[in-house]
Amino acid sequence: MRDLVEDNLKAVRRQMELACQTSGRSIKDVQLLLATKTVPLEKLQMAIHMGETLFGENKVQELRGKFPLMHQDNQVEWHFIGHLQTNKVKDVVKFVTLIHSVDRLKLGQALHQQLVKENKSIDILVQINTSYEESKFGAPPEMALELVEQLSQFETLNVKGLMTIGKWNATKDETRQCFRLLKLIQTQIRKAKFPRVDMDILSMGMSSDFQVAIEEGATIIRVGTSVFGQRYLPDGFYWNENVRQDD
Repeated sequence: MRDLVEDNLKAVRRQMELACQTSGRSIKDVQLLLATKTVPLEKLQMAIHMGETLFGENKVQELRGKFPLMHQDNQVEWHFIGHLQTNKVKDVVKFVTLIHSVDRLKLGQALHQQLVKENKSIDILVQINTSYEESKFGAPPEMALELVEQLSQFETLNVKGLMTIGKWNATKDETRQCFRLLKLIQTQIRKAKFPRVDMDILSMGMSSDFQVAIEEGATIIRVGTSVFGQRYLPDGFYWNENVRQDD
């Protein structure tokens, strides 16, 4: 198992380098985030042994279980990358340094209220539904500027950029259009110059499309299957967002 994870990591790193070369970017500008949904602890420890330090979980209950077991290594950094319900914000802000999936004002309000109680702040990304698929969460692209402006009013929230999930079962060109749209929105928001909004991060690209995402400007790619092996069900199941949010 250890050899498999190591070989897969090396292969993903090579693919990242190739995508950066193709697009004229520096590999230093792209972070590899290892998506840990359903991944057993021993595989995560193998990745740490290989020098990986950035992990992302999209289920609060799994994050709660894995965090104390892996946080012994001070180099490990956790992000939250899944849909976040407002009644789970208290747990999430304990464990992560960046939330990728802030997609509505009510969630921003809930985060702000909790962070005020704890006298702290947190970095966030605004999730945009660039594929316009009903099964996905994320603000509609045409509402992105308004949402970012609203979130920028909360002094506990530092908006660092945007996140999207590419279209499921799409052609490379269709996927590329999703990522290009996110890049365009990033440019528009930068021009608006909202307070506490940096727009330095574009979190986009997973195992099936991270090379295209890098070519289109991703600064964080979220990869699980390509490193840890196939899950019993496809990515679309684990990112299934048909169960609607709590508000």
